Amino acid sequence: MIYPIVAYGDSVLRRPTEEIGSDYPDLEKLVADMFETMEHADGCGLAAPQIGLSIRLIVVDATPFGKEDPKAATFRKALLNPEIYKEEGEVWYFNEGCLSFPGVHEDVPRASVIHVRYMDLDGTEHDEIFDGYVARVVQHECDHLNGKVFVDRLSPMRKMMLKRKLDCIAKGDVRVDYKMKFSVKPKHR
Repeated sequence: MIYPIVAYGDSVLRRPTEEIGSDYPDLEKLVADMFETMEHADGCGLAAPQIGLSIRLIVVDATPFGKEDPKAATFRKALLNPEIYKEEGEVWYFNEGCLSFPGVHEDVPRASVIHVRYMDLDGTEHDEIFDGYVARVVQHECDHLNGKVFVDRLSPMRKMMLKRKLDCIAKGDVRVDYKMKFSVKPKHR
């Protein structure tokens, strides 16, 4: 099932999320649906708030970055209750986008190495170190779980320059090739 992506402006994107267990109802189907939704929208990550669920669940498919980063070539997984507890390495900028912000792409600073605790679908706990593109996508999606969005990491000047685009997205005045859910009725569809 392909879910509509929640657009910027919806309060679910600003709420901290609740932890879940591997016994969450229909978890495997939800994860499969999130991967399908992400792929349909041509994304590389998706957080549960982006489909309207205020739970600590993300799916990541870093395989499109495999040519640049061999560690990303096979990285495709769901993370329950991910917690980034340490960031290190050089801060690097990369042009990010977000399915909840169609048409907006900005250079975002992030740590190059992160330490993450999470649970897999079987309930097994993991403590791993991610770097490169995998670290970037996991950081982006974990921000969603904490009520942050990628434009929060931009300078005040850059955010001000994006205000009109962001207002248009919040009002539903944007065209996309995938299903979206707006907090207001869009002007055109």
